Amino acid sequence: MTKALSSVIPSCTWSRPIGLGWDKPYTVRYPSNLDDGPWHGMPLGGFGAGCIGRSSRGDFNLWHIDGGEHTFQNIPACQFSVFESHGTFSQAYALATEPPQDGSLAAWQWYPASTTTQHTGTYHALYPRSWFVYENVFEAKLTCEQFSPIWAGNYRESSYPVAIFNWNAHNPTDAPITLSIMLTWQNMVGWFTNALKSPEVLIRDDGSPVYTYQPRLGESYGNYNLILENTEYFSCFLGGVGSGDSVAEGDGSWCIATVKSPWIEVFYHTRWLPGDTGEDIWQSFSVDGSLPNAQDATPASENTQVGAAIALRFTLQPGETLSIPVVVSWDFPVTEFAAGITYYRRYTDFFGSSGNEAWAMATTALREYKNWYQEILAWQQPIIDRQDLPDWFKMALFNELYDLTSGGTLWSAASELDCIGQFAVLECLDYRWYESLDVRLYGSFGLLMLFPELEKSVMRAFARAIPHSDDDQRVIGYYYTIGADRTTAARKVAGATPHDLGAPNEHVWEKTNYTCYQDCNLWKDLGSDFVLQVYRDFLLTGADDVQFLADCWDGIVQTLNYLKTFDLDGDGIPENSGAPDQTFDDWRLQGVSAYCGGLWLAALEAAMAISEILSNNHVGDVQELRKQKSTYETWLTQSRPVYQEKLWNGKYFRLDSESGSDVVMADQLCGQFYARLLGLPDIVPWDGALSALRTVYDACFLKFCNGEFGAANGVRPDGSPENPNATHPLEVWTGINFGLAAFLVQMAMKDEALKLTASVVQQIYCNGLQFRTPEAITASGTFRASTYLRAMAIWAIYLVLSENNS
Repeated sequence: MTKALSSVIPSCTWSRPIGLGWDKPYTVRYPSNLDDGPWHGMPLGGFGAGCIGRSSRGDFNLWHIDGGEHTFQNIPACQFSVFESHGTFSQAYALATEPPQDGSLAAWQWYPASTTTQHTGTYHALYPRSWFVYENVFEAKLTCEQFSPIWAGNYRESSYPVAIFNWNAHNPTDAPITLSIMLTWQNMVGWFTNALKSPEVLIRDDGSPVYTYQPRLGESYGNYNLILENTEYFSCFLGGVGSGDSVAEGDGSWCIATVKSPWIEVFYHTRWLPGDTGEDIWQSFSVDGSLPNAQDATPASENTQVGAAIALRFTLQPGETLSIPVVVSWDFPVTEFAAGITYYRRYTDFFGSSGNEAWAMATTALREYKNWYQEILAWQQPIIDRQDLPDWFKMALFNELYDLTSGGTLWSAASELDCIGQFAVLECLDYRWYESLDVRLYGSFGLLMLFPELEKSVMRAFARAIPHSDDDQRVIGYYYTIGADRTTAARKVAGATPHDLGAPNEHVWEKTNYTCYQDCNLWKDLGSDFVLQVYRDFLLTGADDVQFLADCWDGIVQTLNYLKTFDLDGDGIPENSGAPDQTFDDWRLQGVSAYCGGLWLAALEAAMAISEILSNNHVGDVQELRKQKSTYETWLTQSRPVYQEKLWNGKYFRLDSESGSDVVMADQLCGQFYARLLGLPDIVPWDGALSALRTVYDACFLKFCNGEFGAANGVRPDGSPENPNATHPLEVWTGINFGLAAFLVQMAMKDEALKLTASVVQQIYCNGLQFRTPEAITASGTFRASTYLRAMAIWAIYLVLSENNS
C-alpha cells in the first residue's frame, strides 16, 4: 500500500462544506452582465490549454476548452462515484450533490449535501491544489486531492492540459472495507467551438461590444471510445472523427487514466449512454463496485452521445491506506479566432499537434505527478510557512491566481519571434478582450513575479502594436448608454498605446483596441501605463534584460510623444478632456488630473532611467538616447510643480484641476506608488503623499459603510457621495483596493493595509464570488464584471511586504 502525497491540508485554504449553498450570494449589478451563480470551484488545467472546473457541490461545470470562450454548465456524466462495502452493508454514490436537471441518470444515487445540521464533508482550495474530504457518509476516510502542474517559473508543464485526482483511502475500522472509485466521462470532442463562424458584434446595454458564442454542445456524431493500456497504465481514450486531414478547432481527444496495481481491480465500460438512466453502468457498480467490462468502439450515430467509465476496486484491511492517482487529460491543439485565423497551443511544442495525444499526456502525468507535486510544494510552502502573513491573505494570494487558468487564457506555441510563445488573459468574461493595459497596471503583478517571461511577452506585443494604425470607424458605446448623439472614432491611431490586444473573435495580438466603450486613442493613462510596466518588468526581473528595454524603446518614444500632444496649454502635463478618458471610464475628469498626471510624471522618470540604461550599454543610437532623456527631463521639470500647484489642497490631491470637485479619489497617487516601487524620485513630497493616503483611508474606507466593503473609488472627505447615482466612484474595485493596500504598506501603514485587504477578501470569499472575482462590488450586495484580471494586484501587496522584510 502507498501513502498519500500529503496528509496535511494547509490551514490557509478557502473551504466550504460540500454541497452547502449560499443564503444571499451576490448578484450582478446589470442584467446583461454574466452571473453563473456561486457554484465555482478552482479550475484545473494548464495555462492556455483550456480548463475545467469542479465546484464545492462536486459537479464538473466549467468548460473553458475553446480559447477565450466561456461555457458554464454541469455535465452530469463527467463524475466520480464511490462504492463501499463494509460487512453486510454496501452503498454507492455519485459524488455530486445535485442530480441532473433534465432527468437523465435517474438510476444513480447522488451524494448527500451538507446542511446546517448535517456535515458530509469539506471542499478546500489553495490554487493550484484543491481537496474534497468526505465525512460522515462512508465508513472509510476518503480524500480526493486535485491539481495541475502549475508552479512558478515553469514554462513547460504549466501549459499541460491535465488534471490529477489523487485519491487517498484509509480504513479506520476493525474490519475490512471494499471500495471502488469510478470515473465516468462524456465524450465531448467537437463540442467546444463556435457554431457561428462570423458572429455579429453588437453594442450591449452597458456600451461594451459583445458577440454570441454558441458551442456545439451535444453534437457527438462520429465520437468513439476505446481502451488504451500498457504494462503500467490503463485508460479510456475518447476520440472523434475529424472532417479532414488537418485538425480544426474542436477536434481532439480526451483521456481518463490510472495506474495498474496488484492491489486494484480495474473495470471498464467504453460505450454507455449519458442521456439515458445510467443503469447500464450503475446496475453493476452499485451492487459490487464493478463494471461489465464492455468494450465497444462503435462511433456515435446522429443524436447519440457516448460516455466512458473506469472503476478501481480494492479492499483495505483495518488501518490500511491506499493512494490512487486518476488523470483526466485533453488535447484540443487549435485555437481559432476569426474564421481561418488559427494558433497552436503552447503544449503542442512538447506533444505535437495531432489532437490524439491525450493518452500520451495522461501517462506523462501518471509518471510525473509526484515530482510535479513536490515542485508545487517547493513553491508554495515558504509562503504558507510565513508567520507574518495571516491565513486569509495566503488563501487569497494563491487563489486569485485562478484567473491565469480560467481567464480565457491563451498561450501559443513558440515561434522564431516569440521563443516561449505569446500569452494573454482576458480583462474579464463580460469585457472579452485581452490584457487591457490599464487593468494589468495592477493585475499583472502575479504574472510578473511568477512567470516573468510570459509577462515580458505581453509587453512586447504592446510595443509592436503602438506604431500601427487602423482607420475603421466604430460607434463609441459610452455615448450610446447616456443617450447622446451617435459618435464614431478610428479604431487605432498610430503612436497611441492600444487599450487591449484584441478579442477571441478577431485576431488577438495583431488586431488591437477591441473595446469601443470609449475612444481609447484619447485615454491619458495608457501611454504612461506602458512605460511604467516596461521599466517595472525590467527592474523586478533582475535588471539585466537590456534587450527587453531595447525591444520596447521605440514604442516608449512614440507613445510619450503622442501623449504629449494632449498638453493643450503647454504646461507640461496632458489634460483630461472632460470625457471619461482613463481606466475609470465612466468618470469624467477635466484638466490636469491627480490620477493621469501622476502616472505621467512617473512615466517620464521611468523613460529617463530606461534611456540611461540603454545608452550606458551602448544599445541603440547613444546620442539620440541622450537627446530623448533631455526632452523628458525638460517635460518633467516643467510639469512637476504644475501638478503640485494645481492639485494639492493642503490635505490631499484634488480629483482634477477644472471640475471643482472635492472628491477624495482612492487611487489619486498611483503614480507616486509606482515611482517608489521602481526606486524613482518621488513625484510629490513624502509628507504630502502620506497626508493624502491617510485622507483616502479615512474617507474612502473607514467612512464608506464603516469599512465593511473596502474603499470606494471616490467620495467626499466625510465619506458621502458627490453624486448618489454615480457608478464608478461608489463602487469598490477589488484590484484598485489591492493596489491601494500595497501603497499603504509602502508608506509604513501595514496594519491599515491588511485591514483594508481583509474587508475586500471577505466580500469575495464569503459571498459566492470565489474563483470569479469581480472588478467591482457595491454596498447593496451586487457585483460587476466577474473573473476580472485586476484582482491579481494582491501580488503587489505581497511584493511590497516581502521587500519591506528583506
